[in-house]
Amino acid sequence: MNKSLLILPALLFLGGINIHAQETENKFSVKLSGFVKNDFFFDSRETVAVREGHFLLWPTAESMDVNGHDINAKSNFNFLAIQSRLNVAATGPDAFGAKTLAVIEADFFGQANDNINLFRLRLAFIKLNWKSTELLTGQNWNPLFVTGCFPGTVSFNTGTPFQSFARNPQIRITQHFGGLQLIVAALAQRDFTSRGPDPANNAAIMVSSEFLRNSNVPDLHFQMHYHVKDAESNTDLLMGAGVAYKTIVPRLYSVVGTQKYQVDEKVGGLTSMAFARLKLKAVTIKLQGRYGENNTDLLAVSGFAVKSVEDSLTGKQSYTPLKGTTLWGEIHTNGQSIQFGIFAGYHKNQGTKEEMSSAANMIYGLGNNIESMYRISPRVIFFSNKLEFACELEYTSANYGSDYDVHYKPATTSTTANMRVLLSARYNF
Repeated sequence: MNKSLLILPALLFLGGINIHAQETENKFSVKLSGFVKNDFFFDSRETVAVREGHFLLWPTAESMDVNGHDINAKSNFNFLAIQSRLNVAATGPDAFGAKTLAVIEADFFGQANDNINLFRLRLAFIKLNWKSTELLTGQNWNPLFVTGCFPGTVSFNTGTPFQSFARNPQIRITQHFGGLQLIVAALAQRDFTSRGPDPANNAAIMVSSEFLRNSNVPDLHFQMHYHVKDAESNTDLLMGAGVAYKTIVPRLYSVVGTQKYQVDEKVGGLTSMAFARLKLKAVTIKLQGRYGENNTDLLAVSGFAVKSVEDSLTGKQSYTPLKGTTLWGEIHTNGQSIQFGIFAGYHKNQGTKEEMSSAANMIYGLGNNIESMYRISPRVIFFSNKLEFACELEYTSANYGSDYDVHYKPATTSTTANMRVLLSARYNF
């Protein structure tokens, strides 16, 4: 056995530089990359966030004490380095006439607040590239997170919840026709999963991949992308659109009194989006719009509701998805030593797709009491070789509803807002 292969794992984690291991006959190579990133942030109020506030979603609603004081109107800060990341990419000999690539990427973000700092899997996929066809299998970004057009915010939330954010185990095929690409994909769920009733307590919300798994149908995606470059005018245009459809099974059984009854229940959800990115010599402009139904697995304000009870004997229920529309845009300069940028996003809660039998029926989702929300976040980034220093202001305002109509649209709203001041230092390798 080639001894270099025995010491390769140690070199990958201790080397601190790009590593290339070559075998003449197999043309095998491994490259290590990643970054160390330190974030220092201050929030003007309590927020809905994960990992000790690192991944910010939106400001909390008001929570009044007996004297009428808002308990959540409390500023706070934190320093964290858990976004730091390692990426290993391996290329080797052709297989089935295709170029091969395998990628593993991990960071220290953990899967929950309880295991923050834990080394966790982000990406793990294999690619086979033929002349005009690409096959990808494994865990990669959800196709609704377009890697060629996403917000370049300093914040790790990358524009979430206005931007779709999820990584999924998947099978994806991309067919190239010159500048045109057709993409079809079938997805499962792992770290980013749907919400639904907890079997032990139907009134409680559980976050699990079993809702999709029990449907026997993967999350299905279709997209079209068009990419064109003009060297003479120094322009680069990428645009596209796509749809996704997902079916979940909220329950396998109901409980009526002390009796269990097997039930056959499903709820579907359609998500569509369109995007464009125009890169000029001086600036880059990005736009995206999304319509979504029951897409909480994308960290979106969404979910589903109990529409009605179909059978009083067995407790079988019908469901209707919650829908919403999101828009975001960004513009940033393309300087080599300094870049200025600004991101803006807006979300509108459109309530349930169908009328509910009662506005008091159960809702399973994320942020469903938010009627609308917007964010504005300007930033500046300074570059010096591999080092980056950045500052970003992230202002997020949410309108919370205190009552709802038969489509569960929030009404009688009150507004809360948070200003996050974020400083970061990042070293790329």
